[in-house]
Amino acid sequence: MAKTAKVSANPEPGGLIVHISGLLPSLSPAEQRVARLVVADPADAARRTITDLATAAETSEATVIRFCRSVGMEGYPQLRIRLAAEAARRVEPPDARVVGGDIPPGADLAQIIATIAFNDARAVEETAEQLDPAVCEQVVDAIDKAGRIEIYGAGASGFVASDFQQKLHRIGRTAFYFPDVHTALTSAALLGKGDVAMGISHTGTTLDAVEVLEQARARGATTVALTNFPRSPITEVADFVLTTAARETTYRSGAMASRLAQLTVVDCLFVGVAARNRARATKALEVTAEAVQPHRVSRRRS
Repeated sequence: MAKTAKVSANPEPGGLIVHISGLLPSLSPAEQRVARLVVADPADAARRTITDLATAAETSEATVIRFCRSVGMEGYPQLRIRLAAEAARRVEPPDARVVGGDIPPGADLAQIIATIAFNDARAVEETAEQLDPAVCEQVVDAIDKAGRIEIYGAGASGFVASDFQQKLHRIGRTAFYFPDVHTALTSAALLGKGDVAMGISHTGTTLDAVEVLEQARARGATTVALTNFPRSPITEVADFVLTTAARETTYRSGAMASRLAQLTVVDCLFVGVAARNRARATKALEVTAEAVQPHRVSRRRS
């Protein structure tokens, strides 16, 4: 199976900042300084000359040009045009100084709530904007035809993996989630052609998830990676790569946003699979709902 391209050479205008954020870990330290300036304030970066931006990033003009090419731009003029378009479409709330940035020291609970709500909503919206429907369709097709589906994730990503397994199981699909890496590896070793293995890792560097996908792929299974960073190690062992768009902030509220972004992708895949077999899925949901109904508290009318 041909491996899906990990990085778009010509990212959509609405997703340029998301695109750059996702590539940031794969850039050189000097290019990362340029990237952080661009992501932090696209409008300001668009106004700067190449010399100004290089000086602000404490690097050279040559590095800025290399950065442009690393993120799929032909040169600095094209980057400035795309950044200006990005800045024009971004509508910030009135209290953007707090909500659009990090959680400042001494922030009260109202500011914390506003910041987290904004970051979570932005993560879901930007994930949906940059999600490739064609790749999603291929993944849905693979899952729909799979004899066995295994989903892996550690930490917060493990909760998402468990959620996806439970959703698929509710519509009668044979899906498994193994929180223990040894169990996951031994199970992956028994997969084969026609099976699907999906690894979920925000950073894409979680060794457990990478090793399990590597094992599954070696056995001929179709492998899927869900990550925030399209050039991370997990993508090297994946046939299909789906990306989220979540950013880290103080106290790792970005980790909360990443979980919501991952759940957004998982829900899209789940509904896509269910829609392929609507009658069967509907029946399965009804039967499973009836099975647990006796365990719900019934309210008696007085």
